[in-house]
Amino acid sequence: MSPETAMIGALLAPLVGALLVWLLGKTPNLREAAALLAGAATFGCVLRVAQAVLAHQSVALQLFEPAPGLRFAFDVEPLGLVFALVASLLWPVTTLYSIGYMRAHHEQHQTRFYCFFAITISAVLALAFSANLVTLFVCYEAITLATFPLVTHANDRTAWHAGRIYLGVLMGTSIGLLLFGVVAVQSIAGTTEFTPGGVLSAPLALGNVSKATLGVILGLFVFGAGKAAVMPVHRWLPNAMVAPTPVSALLHAVAVVKAGVFTILKVVIYIFGIDLVRDLDAHTVLAYVAGFTVVAASVIALGKDNLKERLAYSTIGQLSYIVLGALVAMPQTIEGAGLHIATHAAGKITLFFGAGAILVAAHKKNVSELDGIGRRMPITMGCFFLGALSIIGLPPTGGTWSKLLLVEGTALANHWPLVGALLLSSLLNIAYLLSIPARAFLRPERPEHVHHEHGEAPWACRLAMLATAGLTLALFFFPDLIYRLVAMLVTNVS
Repeated sequence: MSPETAMIGALLAPLVGALLVWLLGKTPNLREAAALLAGAATFGCVLRVAQAVLAHQSVALQLFEPAPGLRFAFDVEPLGLVFALVASLLWPVTTLYSIGYMRAHHEQHQTRFYCFFAITISAVLALAFSANLVTLFVCYEAITLATFPLVTHANDRTAWHAGRIYLGVLMGTSIGLLLFGVVAVQSIAGTTEFTPGGVLSAPLALGNVSKATLGVILGLFVFGAGKAAVMPVHRWLPNAMVAPTPVSALLHAVAVVKAGVFTILKVVIYIFGIDLVRDLDAHTVLAYVAGFTVVAASVIALGKDNLKERLAYSTIGQLSYIVLGALVAMPQTIEGAGLHIATHAAGKITLFFGAGAILVAAHKKNVSELDGIGRRMPITMGCFFLGALSIIGLPPTGGTWSKLLLVEGTALANHWPLVGALLLSSLLNIAYLLSIPARAFLRPERPEHVHHEHGEAPWACRLAMLATAGLTLALFFFPDLIYRLVAMLVTNVS
């Protein structure tokens, strides 16, 4: 199979899977088998593309060009490949988890759920492979629309209220800010193509644009990519927690939030160029906004008793690690930000899987109810512990490497208050995450919190949790593939 064929296969396999899921909707076993097979096929195609990129082969495809200079096209580069590998690997794992969760929780509209899940993954991969800002913007909006039915899955008043906030904030920021950034780049540079070294340095050198103007455009992208949840455009994310836990895992680890930080990273590297970003006064201001988000979200998480809300604010803070790394724009922080896309995904999806397993087996939503639950659910809480270590950035989990790179690069840039923000956030991570398995294993069970006799969640949930917890360990001991890609990224653009 040629790399181009594999790329097309990766984009189409989820859509074929969605169609099969719809056709087999009345036969749950076949429906879910089709979803798993589509996920496996998608990951296989992405691995073939990765093989080509690591061999320094070009993998590109143009679909159409409605106007001169405005192409809808795909061109795979290392950062996009990292995102595609994460999404395509975690999709079948999340599908496996969903089989146990959706059945045990007696969720309605399961066929619709699996269909839109698959459509979302196709949009995510299209965004990851996008060759220019025009393609990226179209795919970015497609992700928002495809995930809206997942956020409103419960179809009640609370879900629809959350859905309105979700759609309003994400579409409002993308159309009101991100689109203006795309138009500004096109008008200044005459192109929106992603180019190593950036496309805006030449207009600046020629005196066609000022640094102040470029700083404003950079701000349009940072806040216009609302999926990155940089404060104050973060409100949609906690509200989206009304969705089923597999959707929360999709939103927080695989698709939506990673689409936001990926967009910012891609723009910094391929539109501005990291040298130009460091030369802009605005990059410092925006980096400090990200640093504030890192700390503020961690403080808010510390005060949340609802487990999913605590994890939601944790996600907001962790996303701004990536945004901060992009805006500091040192080679080490770019590497760390790219690596954090993968390490955060593995750790955070494990935590959400744990929260869903607790809900299904014990019917508990609050941290204060989890005393002693580790004795009844040792696999779940053991996996949760590993996921927490990765989010904190402690060995032997993958989050160690990405956070070390981020701190190192920020220190080399002499942004010491930002170094302090990263370290303070990690301490707060310890407080609001490790306290959960600590009370689960070390405190006695409280009789008033035992609603019924229970053990572990269904086997499909446990198997998925073990897989993602194992991935956090693998990213510590065997980070070579992802690190090679982010190292190639820095080599190509510096």
